[in-house]
Amino acid sequence: MKIACNILLSLLITSSAFCQQFYLRGEVKDESGNPLQNVTILHVRSGLIYKSGSIGSFGIPLHQQVDTFNFSLDGYRMEKVVVNADRYVSVQLKLAPANRTNKINKLLSFTKGLGRDEQRKWFAGDESYARIVENQFVNTKSHSGTNVSLNIDRASYSNIRRFITFNSFVPPDAVRIEEMLNYFNLNYDDPGKNIFKIKTKITSCPWNHDNQLYYIDLSAKKISVDDLPASNLVFLIDVSGSMDMPNRLPLLKSAFRLLVNNLRAKDSVAIVVYGGITGTMLNTTSGADKAKILQVIDDLTPGGSTPGESGINLAYTIAKRHFIKGGNNRVILATDGDFNVGVKTEEELDELISRNRESGIYLTCLGVGMGNYKDSKIQTLARKGNGNFAYLDNFNEAQKVLMKEFSQTLYAVADDACLNIEFNPNFVKQYRLIGFDNKVGAMKDSLATVEGGEIGSGYSMMGIFEIEPAISRDTVLIEKFAQINLHYRLPNDTTQRVFSHKCIFDYEDFADLDTTYRFAAAVAMFGSLLKSSPFIKTVTWTDVSQLALSTANLNDPLQKEFVALVEQAKAIYTKGKKKKREKD
Repeated sequence: MKIACNILLSLLITSSAFCQQFYLRGEVKDESGNPLQNVTILHVRSGLIYKSGSIGSFGIPLHQQVDTFNFSLDGYRMEKVVVNADRYVSVQLKLAPANRTNKINKLLSFTKGLGRDEQRKWFAGDESYARIVENQFVNTKSHSGTNVSLNIDRASYSNIRRFITFNSFVPPDAVRIEEMLNYFNLNYDDPGKNIFKIKTKITSCPWNHDNQLYYIDLSAKKISVDDLPASNLVFLIDVSGSMDMPNRLPLLKSAFRLLVNNLRAKDSVAIVVYGGITGTMLNTTSGADKAKILQVIDDLTPGGSTPGESGINLAYTIAKRHFIKGGNNRVILATDGDFNVGVKTEEELDELISRNRESGIYLTCLGVGMGNYKDSKIQTLARKGNGNFAYLDNFNEAQKVLMKEFSQTLYAVADDACLNIEFNPNFVKQYRLIGFDNKVGAMKDSLATVEGGEIGSGYSMMGIFEIEPAISRDTVLIEKFAQINLHYRLPNDTTQRVFSHKCIFDYEDFADLDTTYRFAAAVAMFGSLLKSSPFIKTVTWTDVSQLALSTANLNDPLQKEFVALVEQAKAIYTKGKKKKREKD
């Protein structure tokens, strides 16, 4: 009895120590002792990111007393610091040499403890022509947790539609499955009094019957239009010569007209253009004066070069001048991305926008055009500007982004959002995240970090893992299948928060699953076929077509269009394979 009591006491002490929480406090200053705000603080062990506050201070919960963090800020040298939670930490950042950039690559997903050497096996190194590397299966016993950025745009689906509409093959690097799923705003479920609601579902895998699919279904609260904070908007519109096409400036003018109709008297708008000239076409004006705003939009004409840098700087200057504390301060950049005067490379754009994002001003980017349309440049701007990105290929898309999803596009309910998923290795042998694939450059960078994202009002996200189970699906689980932690900040707040969800094993056969989840699987299969994924070798275009047709809500114009798009892609790719066989 005495031995049993001693064992029990030992277990209780061990359990208490394991669950013990520590809280690290500290500050970050420059060499002159000035506080530095919005310093990126990377927790090396977990890959999670925190930020310093307005006076350079920070507070971070820890599970162990001694830990390691990287402190970085544009223009300064990165500092790696071993900290002790019992002591107040004071970190000093030194200016980086003028000829050196402190740029850190950003990842869309990151698995704790997965060595860079292992990840490099996923691609062919410098001999690979692909810029995007598809996520592979990860052993759960070795790496049970993975982080997923919620910096998800919608542009990939619109780009794919553009290629297929013109009977063209889709470049594999243009396929972002997470963006395709996000496009449809699937299965939104109001969180009620909470900011978020997370639902999960486990089912059989339609392309590999030995495996399972694990769905994560996230919804964010929807703010009513009456409760939305006042907006300080600056329209930054590219009116250069390259915009002189029907699907560029004229389309944008129609899009901005839609947006203006949603504005209220307490909202304000300024209009900045760049092209033959860079200037302010409309000083900050109340949203009630719609006729005045619309007249300026109607009078815009294209011509000249593309001095993007000067336009961006002017727009941010105006936004800062009329900054609304606690409001929605946002620059809306609309362009084909063809910057040919001033900064041009993604790295230069990265540095330009990073200098301005610290002001608390969001950046929404609207891309238009074909041919010289620079998707990667505009996406770089949106992500570095703490904002979002949409590609407008037609008027219907403009209506979707700026009318139907008005509040989701322009109003954030959370910033720096990142999901951490921890699988139970007793029940999951391997897992593969579908989508959220990283760039080769970021995977080669040992300092690369997961990039948190902005979550808009009424936002929904469907994420899918392919799972190799370690148990039979008929097994009754007592322990949790997975633990999900959503890390985020509230807008205009530096405090890191966590929303947690414990996942149980609620298996349901794919044939019995709600049609929304089965439709999501059809979208994932479609994207996987377009990028020639090796994980769906047995799937045919007919399989995707049949699943899409049987699960799509044909009363929903977007889902109905998806079915037609699959049929068109099937014709293009089947014809292409036939030509290749004849050539061989």
